[in-house]
Amino acid sequence: MEWLYDFDEKVRIDKFLSLQLPEESRSFLQKLIKEEACRVNGRPVKPNYLCCRGDQIDLLLPEKEVPQAAAAEDIALDIVFEDDDFLVVNKPRGMVVHPAPGHMAGTLVNAVIHHCQGKLSGINGNFRPGIVHRIDKDTTGLLLIAKNDEMHEKIAAQLKSHQLFRRYEAIVQNNVKEDEGTISTFLNRAASDRKKRVVAAAGKWAVTHYRVLERLKQGQFTYISCRLETGRTHQIRVHMAHLGNPVLGDKLYGPKKSLFHLEGQLLHARELGFIHPRTGREMRFSSDLPEDFKNILTVLRNYDNLFH
Repeated sequence: MEWLYDFDEKVRIDKFLSLQLPEESRSFLQKLIKEEACRVNGRPVKPNYLCCRGDQIDLLLPEKEVPQAAAAEDIALDIVFEDDDFLVVNKPRGMVVHPAPGHMAGTLVNAVIHHCQGKLSGINGNFRPGIVHRIDKDTTGLLLIAKNDEMHEKIAAQLKSHQLFRRYEAIVQNNVKEDEGTISTFLNRAASDRKKRVVAAAGKWAVTHYRVLERLKQGQFTYISCRLETGRTHQIRVHMAHLGNPVLGDKLYGPKKSLFHLEGQLLHARELGFIHPRTGREMRFSSDLPEDFKNILTVLRNYDNLFH
């Protein structure tokens, strides 16, 4: 495995490797460093070595036995639409979309393989069959699954040309200043935390269009709609935090403690639309807000009613 360290912030090599490989313990990675299985610019280093911009980092990991493909699991799915080419599902909070280290079972993909009896697009490999786009573990809402390679390729072309319609709703903290707007930035990985993305001077271009639906609790919270033009990892979460309005319940980009003790961010993939490649028909789907989202909306609206 290899990385080019492309950050200004200096981070210990053992910490950097643990951020890149969260499934491995830090003590195990330190052991590999001491055994000279890790080299920086071709030379062995100590675990406390501070990585500098431009460092070439190489790591030789001992091979492990891993499953060759995701397994089918009989997990209930909330199916919004299904035909011979596509499946549209409503993903619950807490469900990971596809298997990855630390989450090899209980994912949406495991459930979809069982439901479709393996008849899914193979373009994204054995661990992400049928997956056209993703939503985060604690984000709820609509997700499109392709059942064959032909349809996957055609819907991926719509995604690339921004024809795939994806609208989210969220409750964010603080008062969003403008009634509507567009956030256009580059996003990149955070040097200090592999899981986080940050607004950066370079990286992947990301565009989010937002609109205020309702201002709540005298401006302490805002109910918003967001339409994705691009679909980068954590895009809405990063963009809204960048505005000073982190999504309520988002402990990665907002306060560690939530006023409402939420289990995840109140971000819901509300609408999904695309042109069906086989029929040419415009397909548009929507899903109800999850109960915890509706409950928080009710609480905040009741507060406003008390003071008006």
